[in-house]
Amino acid sequence: MRHTISVLVENEFGVVSRVASLFSSRGFNIDSFIGAPTNEEGISRITIVTHGDESVLEQITKQLNKLIDVVKVIDFSDGSGIEREMALIKVTAEDESRAEVLRIVDIFRAKIIDVTSRSYTIEATGNPNKIDAIIELLRPLGVKELVRTGAITIGRGAKGWAG
Repeated sequence: MRHTISVLVENEFGVVSRVASLFSSRGFNIDSFIGAPTNEEGISRITIVTHGDESVLEQITKQLNKLIDVVKVIDFSDGSGIEREMALIKVTAEDESRAEVLRIVDIFRAKIIDVTSRSYTIEATGNPNKIDAIIELLRPLGVKELVRTGAITIGRGAKGWAG
């Protein structure tokens, strides 16, 4: 089962390394690992996507909570969060395929952010399934390069992480 975990940490030297090594030392695979500052001074959020059964998730959560720099661990695997990802996709755009690329971009509400005589660079945002879908439709047209951010998640509703 896929799990999305948000870890709020004190923004201190080595905290990212300690969180990542917790996963590797226990043999847990990381599908996505994103870290960035939050709106609160000195606090960063690390969003981790991993796979495993409920016992794996419970073990990960307990181990994360033991780390000294961890402020809070939030499990969004139950659908209680809004998840988004961004991808930059460079595709071949020869004369015969340009219209098809534009049609796909429009369907997915993506944006063309760079144009050359032989390529388009597309910015797509949405849940990871949406990103997978646009990539699969563009692949036959010639994906030259692809960069994905990995998933970020925020809780639904009015309350913040502290409340």
